[in-house]
Amino acid sequence: MGRGTRDADLTTEIFTIPLEDGAHLVYAPLRGTAFVADSPAVNALADIIGDGVESAPPDFVAFLRELEIVGAGPEPRPPASRFEGEPEPTTVTLFLTTACNLRCTYCYAAAGDTTTKNMTLATARRGIDFVLANALRLGRPAIEVNYHGGGEPTVNWRVMTGSLAYAKAQASEAGLNVTAAAASNGVLTDDQIDWVVEHLNGGVSLSFDGLPEAHDQHRVTIKGLGSSERVMHTLRRFDEAGYQYAIRVTVTADQIARLPDSVEFICRSFRPARIQVEPAYQMGRWRDAPSAETTAFIDAYREAQRRANTYGRAIGYSAARVGAITNHFCGVTQDNFTLSADGNVSACFESFSEETEFADVFFYGKPDDDGGYRFDLGVLDSLRGQDLGHRPFCSGCFAKYNCAGDCYHKSLTANGPGEFTGSERCHVTRELVKDEVLARIGASGGIAWRQTPHGATCPSGSYVQETR
Repeated sequence: MGRGTRDADLTTEIFTIPLEDGAHLVYAPLRGTAFVADSPAVNALADIIGDGVESAPPDFVAFLRELEIVGAGPEPRPPASRFEGEPEPTTVTLFLTTACNLRCTYCYAAAGDTTTKNMTLATARRGIDFVLANALRLGRPAIEVNYHGGGEPTVNWRVMTGSLAYAKAQASEAGLNVTAAAASNGVLTDDQIDWVVEHLNGGVSLSFDGLPEAHDQHRVTIKGLGSSERVMHTLRRFDEAGYQYAIRVTVTADQIARLPDSVEFICRSFRPARIQVEPAYQMGRWRDAPSAETTAFIDAYREAQRRANTYGRAIGYSAARVGAITNHFCGVTQDNFTLSADGNVSACFESFSEETEFADVFFYGKPDDDGGYRFDLGVLDSLRGQDLGHRPFCSGCFAKYNCAGDCYHKSLTANGPGEFTGSERCHVTRELVKDEVLARIGASGGIAWRQTPHGATCPSGSYVQETR
C-alpha cells in the first residue's frame, strides 16, 4: 500500500507488508515509525487513504496521530544532495596497490592474478594536497585519508606510512586535523599492528569469516595455507590495545550453514565495534560461483542475529540501514574521490583500476599539469544521477529509503548499463529491513516503534497487535 492521493490528513508515505498469520507490518520510513496491525487496522488504513480520517475508528486515528502518520504536516524527506560543478572533496581514498599477501578464492579484485601496480608517494601526496586545499577553502576542520584497494594496502607499506606522515604534517601546518582509516585482510606483523593502533584513528575494517575452518576454506595465503591464525592474532592485539575496529564477514554459498556459528564465534572471542555480514560478490575470481543471495542466507542471517543478541551484539548488512533515511547508498553519487595506483580518480571502491570492467563508468578524473586534477563532468554528472530519485524500479519498495537503491556497481553487474530492474539482492534487502523494523518495535515495548526520544503508546481499543 502506498500513499493515498485523496486525503490531506495522511501526511506520510506508508507501506503495509504482509507477515505471517494474517498480520501486517505498517511502516512509514520517512516518519521513522512502524507497528504491526491486524486485518481491521489494515482495512481502516485503506479507508483513510481512500476517504479520509472520518471513515476510520477514532481510537485508531488517534493512534496514527501519535505516530505523526496523519495530521502532522509535510513529511521530512531526505535531501537530494545533488552535487554540481567541479568536485571539492575533503576525503581521499588511496588504492595503494593491486598486490596482495593472500589469494582469497572470492576476491572481487582477483588480486595477485593481474599485473601488480603500486602507488608512488608522489601520487599519494598529490591527492592529499588536493583535499587539504579544498578543506581550507571550504572552512572544514579536518581531512580524511583512507586506505583501500584492489589488493592489501599494507603490502605497499612505505607509501602507506609515508603518505599518512605527510598528511599529518601538512594538515598540522594548516591548522587542520586528520582522520585516517583502512580496510585490511588482517595478516599483519606486530610492528604493523602497533603502527595501525597508533596512527589509524578512524579504525580498520578487517576481513574475517568467523570460524577458523570457514575462514581458511577461502581466505588462503599465496602458498594455499589458511590465514585465520594470523588474523586472529591481529584481532587479539587490537582488543588488548582497546583499538576500535570492525569485522567484515563474507559469506559464500557453501558457507551459509556455518554463518550462525561463525558470528557466535566472533562474539565470544573478540570485541569488534561492528560486525558486517555480506554475501560474496560475484566478481573477479568468484564471478562464476553460485550466488549466496538466497533464502538460505536470509535464514542463516536471522539465526546469526539471534545468537549475536545473546551476547548483546548486533550484526549488519549494508543495504538494511533502518533509521538511515537517504537518497544515496554510498559516495558514488556524492563525488567520492578515490585514487588508483596510477593516480586517476574513481568514484567506486570496486572500480579500483583502469582495467576493471566498469572503469569507463566510474573513472572521472586524471592528474593535470598544475598539481591538481582534470575532471570529466559528463561522467561525474552521470554518477551523481544514480541516486534513489533516479531509480523508477525502487519507487514502490518499502526499503527504498534504507538501501537507497543499493550499490550501483552491483546493479551494473546484475542488470548491465540499462535501467535497474532488480536483483536477487533486492529480496535479501527487503527481508532484512523488515526484520530490523520488527526488532525495533520489539525493543520499543512491542507496540510501535517511533524514532524519537519520546517513544509511542497504544491507545486503548486500537487495532495494533503487540509483537515481542
